[in-house]
Amino acid sequence: MGLVRFCFWAMCILYLTGCEKKVADQQAEYPTPFEEGDGNTTATYGETIDFYIRLAREYPEINIQTLGMTDSGKPLHLVTYSPEGDFNFERLRREHAILLVLNGIHPGESDGIDASMLLLRDLATGALRAPENVVIATIPVYNVGGALQRNSTTRANQNGPESYGFRGNARNYDLNRDFLKMDTRNARTFAQIFHLVRPDFFLDNHVSNGADYSYTLTHLFTQHNKLGSPLGEFLEDSLRLGLEASLAERQWDITPYVNVFNRPPETGFSQFMDYPRYSTGYAALWNTPGMMLETHMLKPYDQRVSGTYAVMESLIGLVSRQREALREKRRLADSSLLAGRQYPLGWSVDSTRYQTLDFKGYTAEMVPSEVTGQPRLKYDRERPVAFEVPYYNEFRPADSIRIPKAYIVPRQWQSVSERLDWNGIRYRELEKDTALQVTGYRIEDYSTYDRAYEGHYPHYATRVSADTVLRTFAAGDLLVPTDQPGIRYILETLEPAAPDSFFNWNFFDTVLQQKEGFSPYVFEETAARLLESDSTLRHAFQRMRDSVPGFADSGYRQLDWLYMHSPNYEPAHRQYPVYRME
Repeated sequence: MGLVRFCFWAMCILYLTGCEKKVADQQAEYPTPFEEGDGNTTATYGETIDFYIRLAREYPEINIQTLGMTDSGKPLHLVTYSPEGDFNFERLRREHAILLVLNGIHPGESDGIDASMLLLRDLATGALRAPENVVIATIPVYNVGGALQRNSTTRANQNGPESYGFRGNARNYDLNRDFLKMDTRNARTFAQIFHLVRPDFFLDNHVSNGADYSYTLTHLFTQHNKLGSPLGEFLEDSLRLGLEASLAERQWDITPYVNVFNRPPETGFSQFMDYPRYSTGYAALWNTPGMMLETHMLKPYDQRVSGTYAVMESLIGLVSRQREALREKRRLADSSLLAGRQYPLGWSVDSTRYQTLDFKGYTAEMVPSEVTGQPRLKYDRERPVAFEVPYYNEFRPADSIRIPKAYIVPRQWQSVSERLDWNGIRYRELEKDTALQVTGYRIEDYSTYDRAYEGHYPHYATRVSADTVLRTFAAGDLLVPTDQPGIRYILETLEPAAPDSFFNWNFFDTVLQQKEGFSPYVFEETAARLLESDSTLRHAFQRMRDSVPGFADSGYRQLDWLYMHSPNYEPAHRQYPVYRME
């Protein structure tokens, strides 16, 4: 009997050893440029795509497909690992949790590109076992145009790899500012992929800048207050803490994204507010929680890639275990936004509430610069220090609006209707000219940045007044109901005061310019008749003269005020052309 047991275990050991050797051999058949370059090389765009094509030919669990174009003229790819070899996302989401990973939005931040190649190879070969109920969909290189601008100098503050891509895309856009305004073909194709995959969780791999500290890994989760309860609470209490615990078991420290720039972090910092222009902010519009992984640019490249791999491995397990709870919290979030309820548009840090982080940093001091002679910030990595840091990760609404039943977008604003289409927003066209009672906005005030920002001079601090009007809309105008999955997208784009609204991104700037005017020498007589015939106008005009400094000293200002309060003033000026149906 003892001999039988010995033979059985000997056979098992030989079998397992043989399996391990087979897996190792399979891994060796698909080396990555990162591995062949001794951990300081990142794959080129061509090498990345060729690698996945080879992998998909050999392993039925891997699929690579092209789903649209980028500004570079080259396509965007989606690589998917499905344990059953099924790549129909409609079927997959019934039984599987889906993780969507975005790499190379800034190709100089290439850690995710190489880590994902290792991860999907290891999943395909069996070197890494994933739960059967998880599908991993990956955009291997999002910024194709930037990846093709290979260099070794533009990441001046980064420790490796030897060469890499450029931050701007083929048209020099920063793609992580383009998810809502969608100026680029990359963003339009991403929307196509996102709505095809409809992920349960979204990961965007980055590399950070700003300060020095001991951590290789930092996380930037979707701001939880913005997601609302119960999804936001679940993100904080289960997903964030679960990821931190899983990484700790793998001997990886991670801390919240160090939201400082050129100052020591020990004074504290706040969570980053990921507005819809950013990747995780866009995903949140569809109640998909997400995270930007920010590895630390000064850590060795092989260490950063290994850390990125560990994060993705941990997320796979976490999303698998939390699948049912995550789906339920997302479903509740979908059903919580109804017409008549309040929706926050702006957010501010709640300075009265914070967490205390046990932060692992380095001693920092101001020393004279050998270059400029002026004081400069210097970190001493030979003197690590741990200290308690206040972390402000609670935000409160700065303003809000009541959710309407629908918006009406006149058909001539094609740049808006195109983006509604690209994001699968449902609407219907009016079949005939129709008079409707609606709420209209007038743009009362706004500020505009005086420097170009991602192809625009955006507005901010927009303030509107509202009025109920009876207005006739034309056949073909769009009636956009809010009772649909894209309600957050609709509110964030069509409410002009929202930080990333289409108005603030300059889509409606033509309404800010007067097209008609007056000549003072002609309008003088008209103004006199207006004041003589309208006592209310006359009294208001006198109050302006008495109360506004400098008003009475300027003839043109007085005539302009009277013109703008006369029937001659054009109604289209500053009239926001999108209307609300309450």
